[in-house]
Amino acid sequence: MSKERGIIFNTEMVKAILDGRKTQTRRVMNNQPCTLPEETISVQQDNFNFRWAGDLHNDTSGWFPCPLGKVGDRLWVRETWMPDAPRDGTWSDVEFYGCKDSSLNMMPERYRTPEHCIYRASWDGAEMIGWTPSIHMPRWASRITLEIIDVRVERLKYAGDTEFKAEGYPLERELTGGSMDPFCWFRNLWDSVSPTNFKYEDDPWVWVIEFKRI
Repeated sequence: MSKERGIIFNTEMVKAILDGRKTQTRRVMNNQPCTLPEETISVQQDNFNFRWAGDLHNDTSGWFPCPLGKVGDRLWVRETWMPDAPRDGTWSDVEFYGCKDSSLNMMPERYRTPEHCIYRASWDGAEMIGWTPSIHMPRWASRITLEIIDVRVERLKYAGDTEFKAEGYPLERELTGGSMDPFCWFRNLWDSVSPTNFKYEDDPWVWVIEFKRI
């Protein structure tokens, strides 16, 4: 039975998904393998589970699943947004703008739909205050649902030009950038969002999730 999970994307990546440029995402694995310098680690897969395998003593870890889901599961995108309910007298200005200590559970039920939300990735007007961070987006406010079509484990540096473009490489740069530009773009993107000790040069093990928008 398929499951749904939330997944956070920044504004640039939401735009790439909406444009159809982004069909993959890479996320650092929490359970990086502990290895000796002379040991080679590989990944074994059994259906929807994975495990580490070392070549020195034929050691293997226990099986573990991808925390984001398996093929067929769905991901609902969490992005920067704000509620946009009509001013029909049911909201005060503080509640309407989402400022101060107003709570989303005060929003009338009939307005808890994507049609009554503003999304930063699609907003081209004057800058507004009161944006709600993506981590606080509830399920009802999400407008983008993705279906997982492949899950695998790789070292980050295994990715090449095809993967860089599937990560959302901008079309305008593809038209004007040089042959190294997709790599430079992806490396800078990764390093801007990844935690310390998991930068591009650290070459961490990552989950690779391929998806389609539904």
